[in-house]
Amino acid sequence: MRLFSRWVFYAGFIFLYLPVVVLIVSSFNASRFGGAWEGFSFSWYQRLFQEPTIWHALVNSFVVAIYSSLLATLLGLTAALALHKYSSRLQKLHLGLLITPLIMPDILMGICLLFLFISIALKLSLFTVFLAHTTFCISYVTMIIKTRLETIEPTVLEAARDLGASSFTLFWKIVLPILSPAILAGWLLAFTLSFDDFVITFFVVGPGATTLPVYIYSMMKFGAPPMINALSSLILLFTAIITLIYYHITEGERAS
Repeated sequence: MRLFSRWVFYAGFIFLYLPVVVLIVSSFNASRFGGAWEGFSFSWYQRLFQEPTIWHALVNSFVVAIYSSLLATLLGLTAALALHKYSSRLQKLHLGLLITPLIMPDILMGICLLFLFISIALKLSLFTVFLAHTTFCISYVTMIIKTRLETIEPTVLEAARDLGASSFTLFWKIVLPILSPAILAGWLLAFTLSFDDFVITFFVVGPGATTLPVYIYSMMKFGAPPMINALSSLILLFTAIITLIYYHITEGERAS
């Protein structure tokens, strides 16, 4: 049984990461078509840095991801605190509204947001993408922070109150430090979800405000150029660096 479990683990590991390895190797393939290896080359990386439209789309994705994840983290923190502190029918409705985007299909959410923006005569642009991404990222951040809040021992807070801590001091010096890993995890998840979202963005994006996933989709319709492999490899490198930074921060906090 242990041997079978081990082979299942190895098979799943290979299934998940073999395409990533193939992608990275293909980014250094001199061939325009990935079917045959024609030698090691950095030519696709060189061409990538000569394509301003790709970098414009990449900047749009970064701008939207940074601002929407920050706002979603702030709103998610306040929502989690409200859900944890208060218990009423209104809070049950609040929780239901927050859970809905987690189970709603992306295509349905994209259509609903598109109709909303059209009904209020809001022009589709990078701002509507920002609003859409903030909307669905709030739910993920709230659930992460709410889960962390439920692990805080009430006796710790009661002891701080007995020692004369005000509500602000209690939050700033006790609750917030305990929540900081969850807040960081929520922000990173929101950033990742926003950065690579395609379905919802496809419905609410406006002319001249193309994000990277939408731009890659438009390139794929006319054949996948090898520059996509190079760009994807760079994004993987960036993701790995962010993951290592987060791991280092969380390990440092656990050690302290």
